Amino acid sequence: MALDLAQYALGALSGVLVGLTLGLFGGGGSILAVPLMVYLVGVPNAHMAIGTSAFAVAANAGTGLFAHARKGNVKWRCAAMFSVAGVAGALAGSTIGKAIDGQKLLFLFALLMLGVGALMLMNRGRREDTDAECTLEKAPKVLGFGAATGAFSGFFGIGGGFLIVPGLVASTGMPMLMAIGSSLVAVAAFGLTTALNYAVSGFVDWPLALIFVAGGVAGGALGAAVACRLAEKKGALNGAFAALIFVVATYMLIKSAGAWAS
Repeated sequence: MALDLAQYALGALSGVLVGLTLGLFGGGGSILAVPLMVYLVGVPNAHMAIGTSAFAVAANAGTGLFAHARKGNVKWRCAAMFSVAGVAGALAGSTIGKAIDGQKLLFLFALLMLGVGALMLMNRGRREDTDAECTLEKAPKVLGFGAATGAFSGFFGIGGGFLIVPGLVASTGMPMLMAIGSSLVAVAAFGLTTALNYAVSGFVDWPLALIFVAGGVAGGALGAAVACRLAEKKGALNGAFAALIFVVATYMLIKSAGAWAS
């Protein structure tokens, strides 16, 4: 089913919102991209929405990464370790995800979001290690978190940043702002892996993806700047991130709950 001009315009607007939240929360763009594709743009096939958004999020993550890297918010060794371990997981997860009913996939995705949101609230007052690095001693833990996060990312067709951020925090103890910047490397890697796997099955609308990416470029730099300001207030980023997750997850649960009754 071909999309009309109004839907492509909404795709550009959605891209702006995703780029903004990617720069602001690292994973916010990932959790918004799929529901925006389905409920705002009106992409009729859930798997098409997942595949298209995975590519768009991967590209927009590159824009956000550039902005965060300029501000020194990226731990490159940690990001590389996470990405390498997660790419294999993303490939396996996305292969399994394609075989599951799209609406049920969205429902399960929303449940996972609620769990991650609760964890983010629990960690608001934790102690941060600004000098945290991914040493050989931490490597097994970082690689393990990376592989698991990649599998979830591929399964749900998302960049996975909202999983990567808490994963990086838990495995390294780095500050939230550093985790957000570093997560964008893995978001791009996981999203591209998932998108290519979905593209093989014809589940990527390339014109929509490119329009989505163009909108995301406009929002990415602004999001990174706002994130730096919020980071000055202890717990503010964690609280805002969790609130965003709860709102979107609740909406998705309501919209997709019927899939289990059919």
